Amino acid sequence: MDRLVGRSHECDYPPEIRALPACTSAKLEAGADSAAIDRQVKNLLRDATSIYIVDTAKLRELQPDVIVTQAQCEACAVSLPEVEAAVAGWLGSRPQIISLSPSRLADVWEDIRRVASALGLPDGGRGVLASLKNRVVNIIEKTCVLKQRPSVACVEWIEPLMAAGNWVPELVELAGGANAAGEAGKHSPWMDWETLRRLDPEIIIVMPCGFDLARTRTEAAALVRQPGWSRLRAMKKSRVMLADGNQYFNRPGPRLVESLEILAEIIHPGRFKFGHEGKGWEPL
Repeated sequence: MDRLVGRSHECDYPPEIRALPACTSAKLEAGADSAAIDRQVKNLLRDATSIYIVDTAKLRELQPDVIVTQAQCEACAVSLPEVEAAVAGWLGSRPQIISLSPSRLADVWEDIRRVASALGLPDGGRGVLASLKNRVVNIIEKTCVLKQRPSVACVEWIEPLMAAGNWVPELVELAGGANAAGEAGKHSPWMDWETLRRLDPEIIIVMPCGFDLARTRTEAAALVRQPGWSRLRAMKKSRVMLADGNQYFNRPGPRLVESLEILAEIIHPGRFKFGHEGKGWEPL
């Protein structure tokens, strides 16, 4: 924290980071429902217009040595080209730009190492990685021997439906589930309602990108209105869960390990209790 001088408008963890100046903003109406947000994003991208604004003046004022950005998803955060354009006119020393583009858990580990090295803290990076990997191993040791692996569908957007891809299917498998929708290492795919009905997974976890738990609870009403919703196996067994995608699953960083713990609690409640229920997830 002592090395940070600024943040994006989305960076809000740990809470004390909010005291730092935000160097970006969004053109979206963040309070709109998921269908309206989807329309806004698609309209902006169709018009070749950026969804985000970089505060070039603020960046110049802060004079950072290193800027961390992403190239994983142009709809989720400020992209590499936008950051490069913001510093293109700088004279003299330019900041080092580190662009992250993870698609699997191993990529996240590598990104942590890269950022630590860029900050001159390679030993600290190795220590963080060792701690995170040990927590993952502790879960794998319990799930690798399981014979019963319930089918799990993770929903990353509600209107229209999108299954969770990238690292989430991998986390589901590590947590002792059988991933039913989305493919590890690939971008999250759109999914129609009939496909979800046909898959009829034993567990459904709703984790919309950028939504906290309270917002997800409100938006989930759109799922409940779908025809045949009450006949899904997950509904009949009371195994539809809501999760805080914004703080956990949608952000490819250290808190993906907490996301794995949340999945383990949901999928195998008799084996795992990490204390995330009520804060990171809750039943529908």
